[in-house]
Order: sequence, then structure tokens, then C-alpha cells
Amino acid sequence: MHVAVTTRFLLPGGQLEGLGRYAFETLRELVRQRPDWQFHFLFDRPFDERYRLGPNVTLHALLPPARHPLLMLAWYEGAVAAWLRWHRPAALLSPEGFTVLGTRVPRVLVVHDLAYLHRPQDMGRLMHRYYAYFVPRFARAAAQLVAVSDTTRQDVARQFGLAAAGIAVAHNAPAAHFQPQPALAVAAARTRYSQGQPYFLYVGALQPRKNLPNLLRAFALFKEQGGAAAAPVQLLLVGRDAWRTGPLHDTYRQLPAAVQAAVCFTGRVGEAELVALYAGALAMVYVPFFEGFGLPVVEAQASGCPVLTSSVSSLPEAAGGPTAALLCDPHDPATIAAALGQLATDEALRARLRAAGLANAARFSWAASAAVLGRALARAAGQE
Repeated sequence: MHVAVTTRFLLPGGQLEGLGRYAFETLRELVRQRPDWQFHFLFDRPFDERYRLGPNVTLHALLPPARHPLLMLAWYEGAVAAWLRWHRPAALLSPEGFTVLGTRVPRVLVVHDLAYLHRPQDMGRLMHRYYAYFVPRFARAAAQLVAVSDTTRQDVARQFGLAAAGIAVAHNAPAAHFQPQPALAVAAARTRYSQGQPYFLYVGALQPRKNLPNLLRAFALFKEQGGAAAAPVQLLLVGRDAWRTGPLHDTYRQLPAAVQAAVCFTGRVGEAELVALYAGALAMVYVPFFEGFGLPVVEAQASGCPVLTSSVSSLPEAAGGPTAALLCDPHDPATIAAALGQLATDEALRARLRAAGLANAARFSWAASAAVLGRALARAAGQE
């Protein structure tokens, strides 16, 4: 069976976030699980050979590069639709939440979240119009829908009037290298990034939905109220400036100088450093306003790191609920600060969350999620 896959989030250089990480990890497993299928990866720019994930994978570059709504329309409904008409694969997999309307090829669509509905203020007007017009049509046109969490599955069903029972779930998962680390690796990371001091850790792109201004406000309250236990603690923000980061940096500049000195914007870090940073943190603090899954939560848990996360959207589901993570109101810096104080001072709490988090993270695997996608493709193509 020939399967086309839209892979425009598999970026050159292997610097993957969110959608790209999901596509890479599930496709690597799917290619291995279905050696008798022929996969055609469709890129919107010159591709990186590292994404030739098996002998049954062919890579294709189709122009134009699609990083603007009008170019996305040209790529999906122009270049990809034409390729599908010419090659007529048995099915099309779109693991990034966008697909093609103008085709008769059965489509499997992975929906990651409906943030454009719940947080429209976080994106530009033109991009929001693109999402608002196309995403409901994509969902209804798909032969098989897949969501990355049960929360997203229910949200898609409710928003688009679809049957939740017809939507499969293929979760995100921690990669195998996210696991507790040797003391020497942890100490080296701590020395490099926090001057050997204990630290809280945030991981993810810097953008409005991640609620980083409230995290900074909460950290400032923690430093003000936490006494001697709070004095040495640092806050590391790991990730690139993505979009609309002005309010974040304005909030940082308004912090007292001593708090500013305890906050480190690291930018992106390599995978080996990230694993060590997770493993050495007092806790991973991830308090977005909205998520479709929340991959950093399970990466941290798999690394033996306690987690503080939001009590909204998919995050309690991903984190394993209040038995495996501390949950807080992302709109209330004082509540977040109180949880930081608990985590900084209560070693027994951190130990309990480490153990429960490891057990929770073990529920998720990329192999299981790839198997869900494989079954959805087989059903869409009429082979199951």
C-alpha cells in the first residue's frame, strides 16, 4: 500500500518542536511497524536526508514553502492536491493538523488542539481566519480523525458536531532518552545553567499561550515570600522566542533586580542537555492557559522530575491527575507561587511526585501511538 504523508514540520537540521516532534516519532515507528507499505513524505522545502526513516520511504519536495496562510493554501490545495491526483496513493496521513480538501484520496487527520477557538487572541488575524475556515472542514472531510488526547477528542466532537466514538486517540509520548540521569550529568547541567544552584524549569516555545508572564509573577512572589529556602532558587526558561513575546519581556523588566538575576533565558538547548536539566530540576513548571496534550509534562516525568502544571484543558490528563503532579490555576500567580514554595521545601512531596510521575509517563509510547495511526490508515484505505 502506498501512503502519502504531509511532513512540512520535519524541519532541516532536526530542530523539532511540538508538531514536528509528533510527526517524527510516530512516523519513525510507523515505518518500522509497516515494512510492506511504501511511504511518500511530502515536504514544502528541500528536505533533510535524516528523515528517510527506512528503505520504504521516499522523500519529495513540493513548492512553495508554506509558512504563511496564503502559501499554506497554495501548498495543500495546489501542490499537494496535484501530487495526489497524479500518484493516487491509497491514503494520505496529515500528522500536523492540516490536510487537503481538494482530493478524493482518503485522509487521516491528526488534530492536536483547537487553541484557535479557545485562545484566538494568541495568533494573528489572518492565521486565525485560516484556522477558523479550514479546520472544521478538514475535520469533516477526513475519513479517519485522530486526536492527541481524550480532552482534544471530546473538544473536536463537541465543536464540530461529530461522534467522539469515531475519533481515535494517539497520544504524545516521551522519547526513550528521557529518563533519570547520572549525578555527574545532572551536576554538570546545574553548574552550566544555574551556577550550581537549585532551579525550577520551564520547557517550550516562548509564546502567549504558555502563560510565562504569570509564571514570572509567581516566581517573584515565591522569592519574596519564601525566605531562606527561596533565596538560592533559580528559574530556567528553555525555549526559543516564538511569537508575541513582548508582554513576557516587559514583565521580566518590571521584576526586582534580584529576581531578574535569578531568571535565565537559555534559548534552545540540545537533547542531552535537556534530559539532564529535567532530571536535575526541583520541578518542571508548565502552566499554560490551554494545551491539546502537553508533551513537556511527560518528558519531565519520564526524567524523574516533579511537575507543577495547569488544572485546565488536557494537562491533568497528560500529567496523570493530582496524584502524579501538582495542579494549579494558571490565571492566579499567587496559587502558582504557593505551589513553588511547597516544591522547594518538601522533599517528601518531590519524592512522591517523582515516583508517581515515572509511573504516569510509562503509560505513553510512540510505538502505541504509531499503531493507532497505522490502523486508521488501513481503515481509511479499506484494508481493515
